Amino acid sequence: MNDLNPSDGELAYELDRAHVFHSWSAQGALKPLVIASGAGCEVWDFDGNKLLDFSSQLVNTNLGHQHPAVVAGIKAQADVLATVAPATANLARGEAAKRILAKAGAHFGKVFFTNGGADANENAIRMARLTTGRDKVLSTYRSYHGNTGAAIVATGDWRRMPNEYARGHGHFFGPFLYRSEFWADSPQQESERALTHLERVIQSEGSATIAAILLETVPGTAGVLVPPPGYLEGVRRLCDKYGIVLIFDEVMCGFGRTGEWFAWQGLGEGGTAVVPDLVTFAKGVNSGYVPAGGVLISESIANVFENQVFPGGLTYSGHPLAMASIVAAIDAMESEGVIENAKMIGEQHLGPGLAELAAKHPIIGEVRGLGVFWALDLVNDPESREPVSGGVVLELKKALMERGLLPFSADNRIHVVPPCIVTPEEVARALAIYDEAFTAVEAAL
Repeated sequence: MNDLNPSDGELAYELDRAHVFHSWSAQGALKPLVIASGAGCEVWDFDGNKLLDFSSQLVNTNLGHQHPAVVAGIKAQADVLATVAPATANLARGEAAKRILAKAGAHFGKVFFTNGGADANENAIRMARLTTGRDKVLSTYRSYHGNTGAAIVATGDWRRMPNEYARGHGHFFGPFLYRSEFWADSPQQESERALTHLERVIQSEGSATIAAILLETVPGTAGVLVPPPGYLEGVRRLCDKYGIVLIFDEVMCGFGRTGEWFAWQGLGEGGTAVVPDLVTFAKGVNSGYVPAGGVLISESIANVFENQVFPGGLTYSGHPLAMASIVAAIDAMESEGVIENAKMIGEQHLGPGLAELAAKHPIIGEVRGLGVFWALDLVNDPESREPVSGGVVLELKKALMERGLLPFSADNRIHVVPPCIVTPEEVARALAIYDEAFTAVEAAL
């Protein structure tokens, strides 16, 4: 940090405001944070001010910032072959696919690489439609699947509404006991009623018209909604009953975020995983160091395209630098016990620590999550569960950043999503900051 120049920070801000068009924003009101660099679970600006990154940026830097093995892997690949067409065979691409498939299990046979999560979902939807001969895709209202044509229409939240140009999409309510749509009073009841609702939607839409059900295994931006016992099993049964392809979107929840390589591997009842037909991934597969995503394809669906052309492709599919970053990231996660660390942190530190925080602060209506994937549902009143306003969340974000923590927020929630490499000491430091910030904001309220 000794070579930081504050004038570079000023220049970065000026250039951004003069020339950069930001996503999901009214441009005139923006005051973007300037980041100079980072290491591990910290980032800092050009003045040397450090922030503990409990956002993982967009919940993607699972290995933290500037992991030396991943940076070295990218540099080594750049020296050998910086880019190549996707139709060629490339060693880094083959090694990346081999490693991903090894973590997913024998049910899956091939990987189709994309540039990120949105186009992974686009291509998974395309595969489902081509293999079933059907058109419709069902997804939940509480979901986010990306900002491309079909992916944004599959999304359930408000971002879908200005972008509804793709056809053949329907939505249903998934389980969420804290704000139940089904008047449920237990996880089991929520699961049963949500499944009944889903089957009625399938029947009402016409089961023979539905190509796929697309689910975030654990919905992320929608609130870290861990599915209740039996729900994923029930969706799997409905898909099998009606000949529907089951797609799990693991763009955010995959590669260590829940304390498993894939979230679905740890969520089945009795330790038996509910296996989907297609899995989409991105973000944590290489901590976002180079844009990359993909679709894990089951053997049965992959076999359809042995003699039938798959009508899809991307110039940068399986880009060598991205593939090298995946190889290095998965190898580092394996050798450094990163998945195990994320699980331990959730069970022994974040889960208990956030529960203590909620007991102390009435504004925290519910704590939910697993691994390093948690959300604090903020309410005006614990009885009514009325969500706090956006203004309250903004005050909390400001209070957290003033105390040295970079937060992730969505709607009425603060999401607690540090890198998978986070230490118990860093969690303790963060919990103290959350405590101070909540105390300050509650006092002002």
